[in-house]
Formats: sequence, C-alpha cells, structure tokens
Amino acid sequence: MKFFLLMVTIGSVLLTAVKIQAQTAKVLAAAWEKNHITTLPPSEVRLQELKVYLEKLKMLGLPVEEVGRSYEDREIFQIEWGRGKTKVFLWSQMHGNEPTATSALIDMFAFLQKNRSLGWVRELERNLTIRAVPMLNPDGAERYRRTNAQGIDINRDARALETPEGRLLKHLRDEFEPDIGFNLHNQRELTTVGRTTDQATFSLLAVGGDPELDPHPQFERNKRISALIFQALSQFVPGHVARYDDDYTATAFGDNFSDWGTPVILIETGGHQGHEQSFVVKLNFVAFLTALNSLVDGSEKKIDLGLYDAIPENGGGRLFNVIFRNASVIKLLEPKKEEPVENSEPDGEQEPVEKIPAPEKSPEPEKPAEFAEPVPAEVAVNTDRDRTGRIRSAYIERIGDLKYFKGLEEIDVSGFYLVSKSGRMENGFSGEFLFYKKGRKIDWRDPEFPKKTAPDAVWSNGRWIKPPGNR
Repeated sequence: MKFFLLMVTIGSVLLTAVKIQAQTAKVLAAAWEKNHITTLPPSEVRLQELKVYLEKLKMLGLPVEEVGRSYEDREIFQIEWGRGKTKVFLWSQMHGNEPTATSALIDMFAFLQKNRSLGWVRELERNLTIRAVPMLNPDGAERYRRTNAQGIDINRDARALETPEGRLLKHLRDEFEPDIGFNLHNQRELTTVGRTTDQATFSLLAVGGDPELDPHPQFERNKRISALIFQALSQFVPGHVARYDDDYTATAFGDNFSDWGTPVILIETGGHQGHEQSFVVKLNFVAFLTALNSLVDGSEKKIDLGLYDAIPENGGGRLFNVIFRNASVIKLLEPKKEEPVENSEPDGEQEPVEKIPAPEKSPEPEKPAEFAEPVPAEVAVNTDRDRTGRIRSAYIERIGDLKYFKGLEEIDVSGFYLVSKSGRMENGFSGEFLFYKKGRKIDWRDPEFPKKTAPDAVWSNGRWIKPPGNR
C-alpha cells in the first residue's frame, strides 16, 4: 500500500512537472516547429492563401465564420476556440503590409485544437473563450499596403468609423465584450531598442486608453502579462525587445478599445537580421500562448510591475539598411542658377506705354555638370520593401561620419570611389551607385566620365548588379 501511494505521489509530481514544462517558452517554440500549418512567408499571404489555412482549421473542427466584408467586398473571417468565462479578442493585419501575426494566429489555433488532451491546454479551453480576426484589411493585404481600399488607415478610424473594416471591428468588440484584447502589428525593421543600434524584434505596450484615467487593475494586469511576454521572447532574442511609446492617440483602436472596456496589449513585430520571416512567426506564437496561459494559471499575478517599467522604450534613427563604410565619395557640382530680378512698378497710375518686343536672343548653352574631387565619407541607404523582402526602392538616408550608427548590412568600400548613378549624392535621392577602383586615372571634372568610363561595380535596389572583384 505504501509503495502504491509512493508511486501515485511520484506520478503526480511528474505530471505537475510536465504540465509546467509544457508551458515554458522553449517548449512552446518546439511545439510550433512540430505543429505549425502555415508554410508561406507571411508577406506572401493574401486572402486567397488565408482561406486555404482557414479550411485546414475547419477540418480540425474549429468554428470559422465570415463576419463581414471589406470595402472591395472581400471576406473578413473570425475564428473561435474555448468555452470559458474570460473572453479574449485578437486582431491582426488591420494594416495590409503588416502580416506576421496573421500566420501566427493560424498556427496558434491549430495547435490548441490538436492538443486539447494536454492538461494545460484543457485548462485554457475550460477557462477562456478566444476569438480572433486574422486579416482585418484584406484589400490592403492584396496590395501589400498600409491603408484600406479607400486609402484610409483603419487604425485611425476608431471614432469616425468611415471604413467598413473599422465599423466591423467595433461591432465585434461591442457584441463580444472581451475582457482583454491583443492588437497585432508590424513595425519598421529599423526600429531600435532605446538609443542603441540594436534592432527591436518586438515592441510591447499595455495600452492605457484615456490618459486622464488613473491606473486600474486590468491595465496593471496587462503590464504584468507584457512583462511575461518580454521574459519569454528575451530567451530567443535577448536585448531585442522594447516597449512601444505610450502616446495617446484619440482615433486609434487600441486606445479606444481600452476606453470602451477592453484593455489592450499591443504587440509590434519588427525584423531580426539573418532570420527568415518564419522565425518571428514562431516567436509570436510563443508570445500569444505565454499571455493566454498566464490568464489561467495565475502567473501574471506573480510578476513584478517594475519589470514592465524597466523595458527600454523603442527608438530609431541610428539603424539603416545598408552603410557603405570608408567610402571616397564623388559629388556632383551643380552650376549656380541666377535668380530672376523682378521689376517694380512706381506707385500711382501711369500712362499706358506701348511695349516694343525685345529682339530674340539665342539660348545660352547649358553649362555642363561637374563633379568634385573625392571626399571621405560614409553613406547610409534605406530601402522600401515589398513582399518577401523584395526591394521596391533604395534611397540615400545619411552621408558623413557614421561611426555611431549601424547598418543591418555594412560594406567596406575603402578600395573604391563611390558615385551616385543619378549624379545626386544627397539625402532622399536614389541609392544606386557606381564604383571605380582607386588607382584608375579618371578626370572627375569631365561631365561625361560616367558614360566614358565603365564602373568596376554597380549596386542597385539593395544588391550588387555588378559585384566588385576586390574590395
């Protein structure tokens, strides 16, 4: 009998240990690796691809319902799971070019439905009712742009409700009356942690709503949950998790959800240099399940609020897509343009005078452009990207001494002269460059030298069109 009781006790301890282990961030990440059903990079997922994923969820037995239509009459869906008292609402891709969380939500629901036999998942199902809109802005997703088909930022439409997508989001909140919301976005890949040059892979925020309101229990709960998410994500990207700025925006849905009685946690996903998009999908999955589990097992109540306050705020302006280091820059010298002098008429009425046309003059030949002699400088270039990281445009962002700045890619061009292909080496102009090896005799004062002298390397749209043989 004693042996039996001992075995029962040991078994109970082991089950408890397994239950705890199953909820750790690293085990959740491994669960995503094993269970995820998304296969495409998130930026490649339009409504058509999303519907394929949703059919897979339906085959697993999950309720998936069309709840509305976009401005261009595309379907908007909602997924539901669980039967508990605590209501959770998540929405993603209200900005069409911010897709990461959409794929993560699909994977989360697939995991929960396939693993209902796990003790901790069973507890989630019993205590939570979870609803999510995985793509609020299918028109924007189709074009891969921020706004909807009306050209309106849905996240600035919480008050005016001029968009069908905004009206739907408010209706879903009012109908469900969730206890907590998760507003899921992507931020620029050049967002940094504080005033460092470290890329902010994630930024978190417990949204307070009306700044005049005193802190309330649900707001403090969301701070603690955000702190738990911070701890979980920091296991994978230490030093790359920040806190989003908490400026109140009267027309934003996050602030208004909190005002309407659904305190919101904002999760902004950035980039992580050297990793595929699937890496941050996995970390979103970890963040979601960490947050949901904390609502059930009480772990959020045990976290110190000071941890949230200690998360560094995000920043920017110190990180660029590319920096060309140790460059010798050739700049265009533009001829000075004489400003026309306006003739002033004397005061008072004047007798009409017949105007005799001046004799026609031959147009003066346009003064050719000249290039200055090389000057040492470093050049930072940023890019606008399309789906799957394809670059739409590259432009000069900063020129000079960039010692205290960082590029996601840094290229040493100390053996070359660098010339702007457009001739304009100025901020905002095209970031397409020609490179000439040092040692070549080139008359920089000759305005035709770019046509007469073949470059040794060409960099365009974020890549080498003609790679340098020797840097």
